[in-house]
Amino acid sequence: MSDYADDSILVLVDVMPSGELAKSAAGLLGAAAGVGTPVALIVTEAGKGSAAARAAASLGARNVLTVESEGGTQALTVPIVDALGGAVERVRPDAVLISNSIEGRDAAGRFAARTRSALCVDAVGVTRDDEGVVAHHSVYGGSYNVESASTWGAPVITVRQGAISDRAEAVEEPVVEALAVTPSDRRAARIDAFAEAADESTRPELRGASKVVSGGRGLGSQEQFVLVEKLADALGAAVGASRAAVDAGYVPQTAQVGQTGVSVSPQLYIALGISGAIQHRAGMQTAKAIVAINKDPEAPIFDIADFGVVGDLFEVVPQLISAIEARRS
Repeated sequence: MSDYADDSILVLVDVMPSGELAKSAAGLLGAAAGVGTPVALIVTEAGKGSAAARAAASLGARNVLTVESEGGTQALTVPIVDALGGAVERVRPDAVLISNSIEGRDAAGRFAARTRSALCVDAVGVTRDDEGVVAHHSVYGGSYNVESASTWGAPVITVRQGAISDRAEAVEEPVVEALAVTPSDRRAARIDAFAEAADESTRPELRGASKVVSGGRGLGSQEQFVLVEKLADALGAAVGASRAAVDAGYVPQTAQVGQTGVSVSPQLYIALGISGAIQHRAGMQTAKAIVAINKDPEAPIFDIADFGVVGDLFEVVPQLISAIEARRS
């Protein structure tokens, strides 16, 4: 049995159906390393734990707990919550970090309710003070920055994907321990079968992307929205959109950034023809650098932009693309 550091931070690492770690793992382990000693918990199918443990170590996990079971991942959420209970009892961490994904929020809520733990959701930062771990949030459409912490026990914190870019140093020889978990036998939905649909794209996934280029109603049409895609491809960025652009049929709803869409916290966010309504700003204004291009100098997006260009995007963006391509060549 391994001994765990007094400042251990337990990280539930999302695992893809293929057995690979989700992109959110790097940010979670980086956040954990900033406030303590990262301990990764990996729940996966039998035979895939060792490879996942090595991947977690490369992202900074000094200790890795693995839970493997034949067909155990077919049951939704409950096996993960059972594993979290066993891991917390074993590690006694100062906090539990979980991705603010759909699956992560489900697991975090269930675990917090089961253990009566404090729950801090959608954090954009994690720090430590004299009393323990503190979660930082951007709330009310980004109008306020607030902090939350637990008065007792280890808080369960869901971290917004892409919000924390800090990376922990790779660990060459992690301590890996197979965790024995007693099933709670609580009722759970199950996946008996699924068909994998291949969605091939050279662009990064919007949620968690480090660079995002979004377009709004100012593009004027679905055909002209291609300009957003061209700039995104030149930068290696994901493509996003405002609700107005989605409602107008320029792009699918999956590209919508904002209060009723995807929340992103990239290193770079470029807004093209987006006015900057509060609903849109709620989903992107925690970006590290915001660039806005709009012909309306009074557009609210300029209130939060780090760099703003007042001008016709159909003139400015082609010049920007040409400049990017020229630097690369």
